[in-house]
Order: sequence, then C-alpha cells, then structure tokens
Amino acid sequence: MSQNALTQHLTDPRTGQERLSVTVGRAADTRAAVAAARGAQPTWARLTPRERARRLLRFADLIEEQSASYVLAEQAGTGKPTAEAQGEVENCADLLRFYAGAQRADTAPAAGRRISDRESWVRWEPIGVVAAIVPWNYPLMMAAWRIAPALAAGNTVVLKPALTTPDTALLLARDAARTLGPDVLVTVPGDRDTGRLLVAEDVDAVAFTGSEAGGQDVVTRAALRRVSLELGGNCPVLVLPDAPADTHEALVRAVTYNAGQSCAAPARVITLRENYDRVVDGLAKAMGDRRAGVDFGPLNNADQAARHDRIIASSGAGVEHVAGIAPPPGQENGYWRPGRVLADLAPDDPAVLEEVFGPVLTVQAADDVEEAVALANSVRQALAASVWGSDTATVLTVADGLNAGEVWVNCHLDQSPELPHGGRGSSGHGTDMSVLALTEYQRPKTVTVRLDTH
Repeated sequence: MSQNALTQHLTDPRTGQERLSVTVGRAADTRAAVAAARGAQPTWARLTPRERARRLLRFADLIEEQSASYVLAEQAGTGKPTAEAQGEVENCADLLRFYAGAQRADTAPAAGRRISDRESWVRWEPIGVVAAIVPWNYPLMMAAWRIAPALAAGNTVVLKPALTTPDTALLLARDAARTLGPDVLVTVPGDRDTGRLLVAEDVDAVAFTGSEAGGQDVVTRAALRRVSLELGGNCPVLVLPDAPADTHEALVRAVTYNAGQSCAAPARVITLRENYDRVVDGLAKAMGDRRAGVDFGPLNNADQAARHDRIIASSGAGVEHVAGIAPPPGQENGYWRPGRVLADLAPDDPAVLEEVFGPVLTVQAADDVEEAVALANSVRQALAASVWGSDTATVLTVADGLNAGEVWVNCHLDQSPELPHGGRGSSGHGTDMSVLALTEYQRPKTVTVRLDTH
C-alpha cells in the first residue's frame, strides 16, 4: 500500500463494535494493481481453454478446501447466519466450475462461406483488464458473478470490494495467486474514492454492482470503455387470488434471506382488491414467525441502517406489522432490524418508490390484473419480479407483461449459473451468469480469407 495511506476502522454488524482496521487504497495502489494485472494478462490469455479450465477448477477446489475460513470471513463482514455464508461459498465454487466448462464451448456465430470465394469465422477475444467493483450484501457471491466469466474469458481482474466487506475478496486474491498465477486476480480494498480511482485507471472494462447513483458515476468516468451494471431491484410481486397456499411463507423467507439485502429480493407485493386483506394477514402471520437474530442476520452497516430507518419513518403506511428481534447475548447493539409488512400505502409512498433493501414488504391493491401489472412496472427499477397464481394462462400472461430481466412464477430468488440475470432501466444493463455473461468480457473479431489468390 502507498505511504500516508488512510486506515479505516470496520465494524462487526452483529455487535456494532470495531472488528478490523483496513488500509484504504489510493491512486498509487489502484495504479499498481492495474499494472500488475496488465502484466499478467497476456500470459493468462494465451493459455488454452483447457488449461484455463484446469486452473479455475483448482481455484474452486481450494475455495472449498478453505471453506471454513471463507465462512468466518463472510460472517465477520456481513453478520450472515452460518448457513447463508456457507451457501455463498458453495455458490462461488459452483460458478467457477460452471465457467471453467462454459468457456470451452464455442458460442461464436457459425463459420463458413458467407461471401462468395471467402471463408469467414469469428474469434472471441478477451477485453484485457477488467475492474470489478462489488457491493457489501453478497461480498463473495457478487465477486464470483463478475470474476468467474471475466477470468474464464481470458481477462485479468482487479477486484475492489465494498469498504465494509473486504475479507473474502482478500482470500480470493490469495487463493487465485496459488492456482491461477500471480496477479491474474488482484484485490484492492477501499472506499468509494478507491473505486473511482480504479475506474479512471488504464482498465479495459468495468463491471459494477451497486447503487443507481454509483452506476451513473461509473458510466461517466468510464467514458467509451465497456461497462456492465447491476444497480438494484425494488422488485414487484403479484399475488393473485388463486396463489398457492405457501405463497406468504415463501415470500417472507425470501425477503428475510440476507435480511432482505438482495437486489432481487421481493419488495412490493401487489394483489387484487378481492385478496388484499387475506394477503396482508398472511404475510403478517408469516413475518411474525421470523425473528432477526435467530432466523436472519443484521443490516450490514450504520449507513444502511440509517437509510432503512429514514424510509420507514417517512412512510405513511396505514397498517404496519412488525416482527421481533432476538439477537444473541452480547450482540444487542448490532444493526438488527425486524421483519416488517406495510400496507394501506399511497402509490408515491417512499417505501414503495425507494428500494428499502431490508426485511420489509409493502402491499398494494389493484382493481384488476392489468392494473396490477401497471403498478409493478411503475417504478424506475426493472431487475426481477414474480407472479403467484394457479391458472397457467394468467400467470404466463402476467410474466410476459412484467418489465424485468428475470421473472419467477410461484417462486422467488431461485437462481442457477445456467440462467442469465440482468436488469433494465435504472437497474442497469449487462448480464450476470449463464454463457451469455462470457460475452460481457469478450470482444468479437471477424476473420475473412479470400480463397481465389491465383
């Protein structure tokens, strides 16, 4: 790290107490990291797909071998329950294995004679050095979503974790050096200014997951370079009168997973007037059965807790159901927030228009299905959504009408590496996961050869 570097004290979200001091990266650090990644990139890109796959598989194996360390590091930064942290480690390894194989499959347009007396083909080449800036809500998994396809495609990566959660990113850099090679993956801890400095460096592309304001800043600073953005959800949920019996419990489990700090978490429940009271009551009962500190973790940091509190305080909800908090002994001063159901809301209520990013569900009513879809599509964000009902034609029609990059039917937050995830509108653009994500970190080159040279 550079001389006269800034030291930041980090807090354990479970206790509110200081847990770690980290040196915040500045211009000399981002410059050195990018230079190191730039130097390693040609060698990494020249490896055959088979050899890159072998190293990525070994990287995944090492993460699993060191899973206990990753789980503890993830919990220290986020306060997640053990099972959630373990799941994130498993998903990280799974993503690396998926892209180890995916990058060996040819996804280019078919080669052949597309022009008379010419043979043509398309090469997919790495972009170069990718800056990956990831948030605090899923520090390890969001890193994996970005670095796995970028590395598989032959790029090197400079990873900038969120200020409050550098722990697993540092472990990733350590284990990548052991398996992929020196400087193929470089981690630079730091704050928002560190991220801005990194975007301004000589990187070839930026992959950013974070807030809408952060995404706008990245686009401005990145200028003409490739940018992939995932910027949040405020996701609608349409619950129809014939929704399955487990709908309320499933939605409450989804919104309290990771304390609701997921861009794709359910947020805005929309019903028809005929089943509005039933849904409010069902969600309230299900939420009452889950307690912060027992069933889910705390909010991540003081700023997020203050933002949550501001939105809740400014809401004009006529009905409010609040669940309990039961933090473990010694953790009473953590950033625990209870599960909450808000109903009888105006369309412009802050809890509806803003993404609370916490264990909160709002409930609104519509006169018919068409109005429900219009309410769902009425906010700026368009990342994910779900619809719950038993009539196949109706739920598929609703799914078709929802403006979102990912739509679930009678489930929510169900994801797999094979399936793409990405937003529209102010939720950003670009693709995470699936073979489609490889093209975020590649550029095509068409080669055409004249055959009649005599």
